[in-house]
Amino acid sequence: MNDFASQLVTAILVIPLFSAATLALLPSYRMGARLNVLATLLGFLAAAGLLFSVRPAPGSYLLVDDLNIVFIVLNTFVGFTTSVFSASYIGHELDHGRLTPAMLRFYHAMYQALMFGMNLALIANNIGLMWVAVEMATLTTVVMVGIYRSHEALEAAWKYFILGSVGIALALFGTILVYMAARPVVGEGLDGMTWTVLISRVREFDPGLLNIAFVFLLLGYGTKVGLAPLHAWLPDAHAEGPTPISAVLSGLLLNVALYAVLRFKLLLAANSGTLTAGPLLVIMGLTSLLFAALMLYRRRDIKRLFAYSSIEHMGIIAFAFGMGGPLANFAGLLHMIMHSLTKSAIFFAVGHIAQVKGTQRIADIRGLTASHPWLGWSLVAGVVAIAGLPPMGVFTSEFLVVSSSFTRAPGLAILLVLGLLIAFGALLARLGSVAFGAPEGGSQPVRASYAPMFLHLGLVLGAGLYLPPPLVAWFRHIADLLGG
Repeated sequence: MNDFASQLVTAILVIPLFSAATLALLPSYRMGARLNVLATLLGFLAAAGLLFSVRPAPGSYLLVDDLNIVFIVLNTFVGFTTSVFSASYIGHELDHGRLTPAMLRFYHAMYQALMFGMNLALIANNIGLMWVAVEMATLTTVVMVGIYRSHEALEAAWKYFILGSVGIALALFGTILVYMAARPVVGEGLDGMTWTVLISRVREFDPGLLNIAFVFLLLGYGTKVGLAPLHAWLPDAHAEGPTPISAVLSGLLLNVALYAVLRFKLLLAANSGTLTAGPLLVIMGLTSLLFAALMLYRRRDIKRLFAYSSIEHMGIIAFAFGMGGPLANFAGLLHMIMHSLTKSAIFFAVGHIAQVKGTQRIADIRGLTASHPWLGWSLVAGVVAIAGLPPMGVFTSEFLVVSSSFTRAPGLAILLVLGLLIAFGALLARLGSVAFGAPEGGSQPVRASYAPMFLHLGLVLGAGLYLPPPLVAWFRHIADLLGG
């Protein structure tokens, strides 16, 4: 059984790596799109198989434990559904001359390279390897954001590259400081970078070095999470890149960076002499929520609107994990999953809308429920969900975040609720004009599958109505592991 689990881990990494090399050479767009879907499906099946197998023994480089498996399954699932959406979306871009066949080969190859980078970051047992994997995923998305080669797309990619490089440099310095703290205790070599060794001996590390390291790591990986004031790259990247990449950025890559922050938060928590990491996450999370909620009112581009919504919700998740404790951690974990499913579904809808209307400007999009009923009402369902209205799963997770906050910090809970209400008002105001009224803008038919969007929204609705006891028990266990 242990050998079988090791084979699954190998498959999660080898499948996207091999597929990236193959897709770079395939001349046919349709064959490339199908192989992209097949590769992500196989990756998801391998990740799901880990749920039913004995955890493989950790090695010097790779690790599967109760914490990262939920991230791995979510990453591969959304990667699969996004590839299904991407197949038709990118085909439309080819038909309308925005991309060439050569660029499509490059796009599909980079998609699999991105999946490899994110999977490796989540499975890495070596903190240096995790840094390399996050950097690889970042560089991959940079080139995909600029794939249209327009002035705006290249500017967005360049901004993402510069800010991402600053962030990853800070994270590298923090990683080096962790190694320096570990070296006097565990010696030189791989042990000083291996997570399982670090967490077992961290009580003996110099707390001062760990404190400084965490500040750099939080700022570095926090840039990737999109937390304010480190968020400046995110709205441009969402607005100018292909919509499937917007779905992956909001639904997956932000979570990968958050996972790295949580790993190092656990290191600090295990050393009694270090600072408490929770308040730093609370401050950055609350700042992100309030800032993004206010900025929602000024957005004129529909993809930028939901980019700021992602900043808002990553702030909520960071706030929950910063508060800590079983309930807040449970709420943060649930909200992360609900946000990934909901926001990717919204970007699926927005991608279709931009293609049928020929624009991303909110002012030029009207009456979707009349001109494209399935698309319009799906967007309504997505906005209702992301705004935190019942009976969707986001309401459940936000309710748990607010409840846990009121019991421990009523003042912060009031600010949290205020931010949620501000964002709620902005999203509903925008939804009214886009979804209802007399239709305006283009009226091309939708030539794409709605299945990924419906599947995500169905899962979010199901989670709001009923959470199976085994799933609750699993999330409680992970919440306990994350501690206070």
